[in-house]
Amino acid sequence: MDLITPEYGLFVWQVVVMIILIFLLTKFAWKPVMKAVGEREASINDALASAEKAKEEMANLKADNEKMLQQARAERDEMLKEAQEMKKSIISEATEDANEKAERILEKAQITIQSEKKQALAEIKAQVAELSVQIAETVVKKQLDDKKEQMNLVNKMLDDVKLN
Repeated sequence: MDLITPEYGLFVWQVVVMIILIFLLTKFAWKPVMKAVGEREASINDALASAEKAKEEMANLKADNEKMLQQARAERDEMLKEAQEMKKSIISEATEDANEKAERILEKAQITIQSEKKQALAEIKAQVAELSVQIAETVVKKQLDDKKEQMNLVNKMLDDVKLN
């Protein structure tokens, strides 16, 4: 029966030792452990806050980069549009200049043609007048009575003229 009967003295000493142990742990170990846990929690919170801040900065940088990229694309598109307009303008001006030059050349050619035509007509008129005078002179010199002979003479002179 010795095994079953509890010993109250041992129990009391165990309770006293346990209270002293809890007091000592609370006094010397609990505060430093809690302080270390608190510092660790603060450093983790700081790291999380820094990570969140870095994440926000990255998002801002990404948004800024996207905005700058859109601006660069818009500027590129504007530059391409201006280049196309300049190209059209230059082509239009060159076409107009070419047309004006062509018109001037045509006008000069027409003036030259008219001048040469007038000159040729004047030469033809002079030759016709000269031939007429020669025919009249020949007819008068011969003083032909017969009209048939006069016509033969005129035809002969015309044939001579055609040969020249």
